[in-house]
Amino acid sequence: MSLRIEPKEMAEVLIKVRKMALAQDMSVRLGKSLSMSGDLYPSDIAPVLAPNKYGKMAIFPMAWGFTHKATTKPFVNCRVETADSKPLWKDSWYRRRCVIPASWYYEWGYPVYEDDSRSMIEHRNTKKIKFAIQTEGSDITYIAGLYRYEEHDGMQVPMFSILTREAAGTVRDIHDRMPLILDKENILDWIRPNSDPSAIVEKALSNMVFERAVEYPRFLPEIITA
Repeated sequence: MSLRIEPKEMAEVLIKVRKMALAQDMSVRLGKSLSMSGDLYPSDIAPVLAPNKYGKMAIFPMAWGFTHKATTKPFVNCRVETADSKPLWKDSWYRRRCVIPASWYYEWGYPVYEDDSRSMIEHRNTKKIKFAIQTEGSDITYIAGLYRYEEHDGMQVPMFSILTREAAGTVRDIHDRMPLILDKENILDWIRPNSDPSAIVEKALSNMVFERAVEYPRFLPEIITA
């Protein structure tokens, strides 16, 4: 999975977060660009919505992917079904939830044809292609995530991971998983530490639209899903 942030749609957010001292320090320590627009991949810095010290919703720069001493690969996705029980995610599930606003996300999936007479086995044996997927009728797709702070090069760096669920709606035709997508009106409840995340999961959106993606060549780092 990767993300797309169109600079015109999120110009105000991007301008604000790029000016933050935290973002500039992260860029230096992690050796990452502060563009935060275009195609974003695991370990990149992205603009993320989370509560500030007063409990109000604010925008922060965060790097994509929890790290763990047992592996060099970042954990970029977290299954919502086990987020409340696995040690890597449990504390963040109950205390540190965030939202990643994106224009759309990319996923490799199975092509869909009109009047498709193929069997399910034939469908699943088809070569995968890259799709751009977004919330129907919206310029911004709000993706639910978890975050935590990790020490990198002597700095406490905020890191996020994307929550995933079983695919729903039309996405089931191309892939078996999808991010947990929130309605804009549920964002504040999601990031509040004292809210019930399980109740908000039940309100997740499934009305997604997709089309074949335009390919932008770039090195993709190895990732793992927990």
